Amino acid sequence: MGLLSEGSPLSWPETKRLAPHVQRHGIEQFINQFRRLKERRGDSLKWGDEVEYMVLRLNREARTARLSLRSPELLDQLQATERQDPSAAPSLWRPEYGAYMVEGTPGQPYGSIVSFFNTVESNMRARRREVEAILQPDEILLSITSFPRLGCGVFTDPPCYPTPTAGSSQSLFIPEEVIFPAHPRFATLTRNIRERRGKKVAINMPILVDERTPRPFIEDLSQYGDDGRSQRAALPDHVYMDAMAFGMGCSCLQITFQAENLLEARRLYDQLNPLCPILLALTAASPVHRGHLLDTDCRWDVIAMSCDCRTDQERGLEPLTTERFVIPKSRYGSTDSYISECGRPYNDVKLVMDEELHARLREGGIDDLLAAHVAHLFVREPISLFSEKIEQDDSVDMDHFENIQSTNWQTMRFKPPPAGSNIGWRVEFRPCEVQLTDFENAAFVCFVVLLTRVILSYKLNFLIPISKVDENMKRAHRKDAVLREKFWFRSDFLCDGSPSMDAEQEYSELTINEIFNGKGDEFPGLVPLVSHYLNAINIDADTRCTTGQYLQLMRRRASGELQTTARWMREFIAGHADYQRDSVVPESTAFDLMVACHEVTTGRRPAPALLGGLGTSRTENHLPAAIHRTPSLYKQDAQT
Repeated sequence: MGLLSEGSPLSWPETKRLAPHVQRHGIEQFINQFRRLKERRGDSLKWGDEVEYMVLRLNREARTARLSLRSPELLDQLQATERQDPSAAPSLWRPEYGAYMVEGTPGQPYGSIVSFFNTVESNMRARRREVEAILQPDEILLSITSFPRLGCGVFTDPPCYPTPTAGSSQSLFIPEEVIFPAHPRFATLTRNIRERRGKKVAINMPILVDERTPRPFIEDLSQYGDDGRSQRAALPDHVYMDAMAFGMGCSCLQITFQAENLLEARRLYDQLNPLCPILLALTAASPVHRGHLLDTDCRWDVIAMSCDCRTDQERGLEPLTTERFVIPKSRYGSTDSYISECGRPYNDVKLVMDEELHARLREGGIDDLLAAHVAHLFVREPISLFSEKIEQDDSVDMDHFENIQSTNWQTMRFKPPPAGSNIGWRVEFRPCEVQLTDFENAAFVCFVVLLTRVILSYKLNFLIPISKVDENMKRAHRKDAVLREKFWFRSDFLCDGSPSMDAEQEYSELTINEIFNGKGDEFPGLVPLVSHYLNAINIDADTRCTTGQYLQLMRRRASGELQTTARWMREFIAGHADYQRDSVVPESTAFDLMVACHEVTTGRRPAPALLGGLGTSRTENHLPAAIHRTPSLYKQDAQT
């Protein structure tokens, strides 16, 4: 979720008044940190994942599945070891937006030794067991991207009810108690986004038109207490949602890498950017929102709209009079520029930026690409500010910079070293939807990590115009995009980054099957590239077996032989006896779906269409003996 500052949250008018202060000092903090650490070198590869979980309470007699609002209580127990000795904690646990959510990461980052790939799945299983050990008998833990009944009547335990005229979101569907209560950041963000925007957020997602779906599909929102404003914001043939919880209440899978130096971090940030829509489509896992089947498979647009604090002027709906910029996207969106020299020719979208702050960054010694990136982030105002954090020492503090950096939720995040730490320059890969099983989540994490090694080792170039990445993000959301869509992707990936005389020949439209598994002489495929890399380095038999399983999942899911989670859920719902083919997912259907998800997660339910018999049987939560004789993965990169 980003920076979790402690203190007393300010109101939106107070935060708005102090926004220029935060922006100016945030820029100074970045300049000082950049000057201090721009020559830092020699950091080894360290990496880790973040998995977000939901806690549900099942009533098997009534056949209801509801979100259990016990995460504050659970986190207090989960964090006990960390409070006593952070270095001894097997896992690190953090709050998330929902009072039914917890986020778990490894207690220590993984390193540059290939045998770490053998431990990711077992570490994820150990995290899951930590939570399950303190659940009540009728509670379950799921790694699902979206809860299908979020915002439908009574969907929480204990039962809570919306307050459309009060609270931080003033939602027709979401009770205030859904927001994590033990940290003021979450409710403050919700309130300030609504107040800055001047109205509630409006999320409109296209409904799946089934045999009995009313046409046009238009809900009467007065039944929920609407005064007419939501009805005007709702679009025909779309499912309407009106609160930050519909987006930030989703779960995801994220991966962070430490780079060897600043230049490598910038290169990884750029090279992974075109892969974001591709991995979003391949991990698609959220076809149901607010109890309705959608004509989309992914969460990203839902979150983007749920966090959209732009005013009508900033959205281009009214002339600029009191605002400074027309801003094309929500602050939750895909990235807008590359930041390394090889990316320069492909920045074909004009950046909206604060020119005064950009000039200060250039004056402070920041090159134009990175200065433009930061100045673009800083067209956003802070939307959460604590009274204790107003005055800071810009020579050592980074909170003002992180305030705005961490509330630009993009598909990739470039992360400077934190103040006062021994952590290096990092990048965060953020698009993936979370999967049902630890095997799948581990497979995606390890695959992305291996891609970074392949990119750096073979000096590959996957860059395409940033406008084409935006187009790919739109295509990635569509139903069954893995099978039905083509994506812009680079075929001339061995060049040095300089565009050819005919730059359009560098990239073409490929299916995800072609991107992952290859297309003749035109493109070898990501899976064969990773396989070639693994064959070129000295890995032990255990690691070869583990990575082989992960690559099989990538290959077979990309080809359509195995289903995405979204497709598996759609078929489950379509075949359920209580589903009336009207796009509405009944509570009993949602209950059975959640039970089925839990059985797949725990291995009690075969899911051949989803997993195809793949999956490792490892139970160890330690590094195998082979680790001591396996050379560093990072050092091997330099030798390959």
